[in-house]
Amino acid sequence: MAAASDAPVLVGVGPDDAPPVARLAARVAAAHGRGLHLLHSFNWAAMDAPAVSGSRDTAERLIAEAAEAARRAEPDVPITTEIAEGSAVSNLVRKSEAAFLVAVGDGGMAHCNRCIPADSPAVQVAARAECPVLIARREPPPPGPVLVGVDGSASAELALAWAAACAIEHQARLLAVWVVDSDAAIEETTRRLHRLVERYLTDRPSTTGECHVVRGDPGSVLIDQSRSAQLTVVAARGDEPWRGMLGAVSQSVLYHSPSPVIVVRGVTGPPGDTGS
Repeated sequence: MAAASDAPVLVGVGPDDAPPVARLAARVAAAHGRGLHLLHSFNWAAMDAPAVSGSRDTAERLIAEAAEAARRAEPDVPITTEIAEGSAVSNLVRKSEAAFLVAVGDGGMAHCNRCIPADSPAVQVAARAECPVLIARREPPPPGPVLVGVDGSASAELALAWAAACAIEHQARLLAVWVVDSDAAIEETTRRLHRLVERYLTDRPSTTGECHVVRGDPGSVLIDQSRSAQLTVVAARGDEPWRGMLGAVSQSVLYHSPSPVIVVRGVTGPPGDTGS
């Protein structure tokens, strides 16, 4: 699936981290020439009348704060807002069918030492959305490269295409990392990775690409590399088609990377490709 040319960046506005999520989403929207749609959800039916009135006020305040944060970050990005009844996850997943990208906060999981539940809203949206999902962190990222994990699969190559487009639009360096399980594989894999990266940056001499092939655990390597990245991009499952909706590597990076993460899913081409 390819997003329509006018598909917005859809932002889940929650009670804990609305301003940082809105700021990052606004920058992504601006980079890709998209609008921003801010969505806050909660269940009106489960509340009595006084609670509904108070919650509506809270919802309107959260939306207003998120919109102000987005405008301060990117004044020229058009913003629409919505307060909807129902589950935030269900609403975001449903509306993701018409979105360019969904942005949500991580709920503080990047700094959580406890086991992260699979029903965490950020995890559920990343696993079920019909478009790529941006998981924002509470702390702003450093002005580093756009990092992408590559493993030779078709889905990882799509993640590379998205990462290259993000690097170009954000005027950042592209850092592609391929983790192998033996030293013997490094030389040939390095040649393959260079060819892949060149494919997406050939016509963009102003954007530099850097390729690293290392031996180790993919999740651990990407998390370590992400500490200096402004954005980390991974495929939803990579070369793990037997797994569920998220692979082991994408889960590890989503949970523990200190940088914002884009999980690429629900698309067949890079950003801006509306004909596939």
